[in-house]
Amino acid sequence: MSDASTKVLPDPVAEVRSAKVRTTSITVAHVMTKPISLHFLSGQVSFVRNRGFAVHVITSPGPNVEPFTAQEGAPVHAVEMTRRVTPVEDLRALWGVWRTLRRIRPHIVHGHTPKGGLLAMVGGWLARTPVRVYHLRGLPLATATGPRRAFLRLAERTSCLLAHRVLAVSPSLRAVMVEEGLCAPGKIKVLRGGSGNGIDAAGRFTPQPEGVRQAMRSEHGFPPDAVVVGFVGRITRDKGFADLAAAWKLLRDREPRLHLLVVGSPEREDPVPVEVLRALEAEPRARFVGSVPPREMPREYAAMDMVALPSHREGFPNVGLEGAAMALPVVATSATGCVDAVVDGVTGTIVPPRSPQALAAALARYASDPGLRAAHGQAGRRRVLAEFRPEDIWEAILAEYRSLLGENRGAARLVS
Repeated sequence: MSDASTKVLPDPVAEVRSAKVRTTSITVAHVMTKPISLHFLSGQVSFVRNRGFAVHVITSPGPNVEPFTAQEGAPVHAVEMTRRVTPVEDLRALWGVWRTLRRIRPHIVHGHTPKGGLLAMVGGWLARTPVRVYHLRGLPLATATGPRRAFLRLAERTSCLLAHRVLAVSPSLRAVMVEEGLCAPGKIKVLRGGSGNGIDAAGRFTPQPEGVRQAMRSEHGFPPDAVVVGFVGRITRDKGFADLAAAWKLLRDREPRLHLLVVGSPEREDPVPVEVLRALEAEPRARFVGSVPPREMPREYAAMDMVALPSHREGFPNVGLEGAAMALPVVATSATGCVDAVVDGVTGTIVPPRSPQALAAALARYASDPGLRAAHGQAGRRRVLAEFRPEDIWEAILAEYRSLLGENRGAARLVS
């Protein structure tokens, strides 16, 4: 395991005068388990750096690191971490996070995802980092059972206890955390309209020209009159993929124009039954394209007529907002997080989780009504443009940093 960084910025000299903190003196260290999650910080890091903060990132080594460093201009420190519960490896990871924090000596540690958040909060507490922020992006315990659920509860409560601020990505996620007694109501908040990093609906996620749409549909083998349902995400039980497969069985014969586009890959953790996956892969009107680089996703959405989001749990699903930004109606479940991504009857349709029948009925309704698809898609795009601008989320995060540092007037003394 290595905790060496690709580049090390010098420690700034902190100044905290009364409750006002000069942003030019502040260092932030983000912690997340896997570099695939670096997209959570896309645009945000360079935005924060341009406002005078120094930013570091701690994550496992991987192929996403170099492109992120080139794009955001922040050093990335390698500490091997796993998503799964692995006691020996987790202790090593905690040691690596602590050592890296002691070397960087940040004023703020900002942890993401359950494991990354726990390692960041415990490591930050041990390193005496003055301000600790836990960014809650989902709640795996919602679908866990037995000893695993008990452990996850303990982990969430520990992270919340050690954090000075918990940022929930959606109102429904915040409500569950408070109702379950996992976090004090006064400590947890949702920034602006929610979501983890906002959606660039004015630039990247913009409806594509008709030529791009037709080219992508042709590339995937869809006929000109096809009505395409899109699924984007990890192919797991929690994502409701088995429910989608069951809904497809109900739809395939009665909706002959309907086709399915699956963007994502199966995962060993929480796998879909093999027979379910193989049966859907064998469907002649289903197309699996695997994982797609984020920059290519607008082209994939261009091939779709609607988005299916049958998840059993979410924090705030980016797919729901991305689809809406691309002017597509979204069929989502009433699970935590999903209900914040869709306005039922306005930008899409909400159905009960684990109900293939309800999912099939909603998809069939959109398949038969192009006017409804267009109306809900346009309403969704207007909502994303109005409520989920990335810059608004980033400004709100900066405001939290300044507020928390102002409350902790000993920040400079502790890290100098």
